[in-house]
Amino acid sequence: MQIDNLLKMNFSIRKATLEDRPALKELIAKSARKLSEQDYGSVQIEAAVNSVFGVDTDLIHDETYFVAEDESGLIGCGGWSQRRTLYGGDQFPDRDASYLDPATDAAKIRAFFVHPDHARKGVGRAILGVCEQAAAQAGFRAIELMSTLPGIKFYEASGYSGDTRFELDLKGVKLELLPMRKELDK
Repeated sequence: MQIDNLLKMNFSIRKATLEDRPALKELIAKSARKLSEQDYGSVQIEAAVNSVFGVDTDLIHDETYFVAEDESGLIGCGGWSQRRTLYGGDQFPDRDASYLDPATDAAKIRAFFVHPDHARKGVGRAILGVCEQAAAQAGFRAIELMSTLPGIKFYEASGYSGDTRFELDLKGVKLELLPMRKELDK
C-alpha cells in the first residue's frame, strides 16, 4: 500500500497483543454474525463462531497478526502466518503449528474480520497490504487462504484466485469455503 493512501486512513494498524484477545473475540463474532448473514444461515454462522472463527494466539506470539483501530476501538483484524494451519482459532482442534519453508511453501493469510460499521472502507485491504508485504519480506513467493463466501469478492479484487469450493464439517453443520492463492511480486 502506498504511503499516500495510508495517510488518508482514519484508523491505524498495529501488531495485535495478548491484551487484545477479549476485544478481538468480540470483533470476530460481531463481524461473522453480521457480514455473513447473506451467505450463511444462522446455524452455520453460530457453528463457525463457536468452533473455528476465533483468536489464534500463535499469530499474536509470532507478531504476524494485526489490528486496525480508531477512536472507537478495534475495527478490523487479520494476519499472515508462516505456520501450516490454514484456518481456525485456538478452539479449533485440527491445527498444525509447524513452520513452512518460504522456498517451497506458500504463506497463509489468516483470520480477517472487519467490524460491520467499517466494512468496505479500506480496513481489510490495508491490513492485507501489510500482511502481503511482511510475507514477501520473509521470503515467501506465494500466499494461500481459505475464504468464507462473503470474503471471495474482496480477495478476488486483491488478486487471489480459487475455483474449487470446500465444505468444512462443523459437527454436522457444513460451512462452504473457497481455498484461494496469490503469487507475490518480487
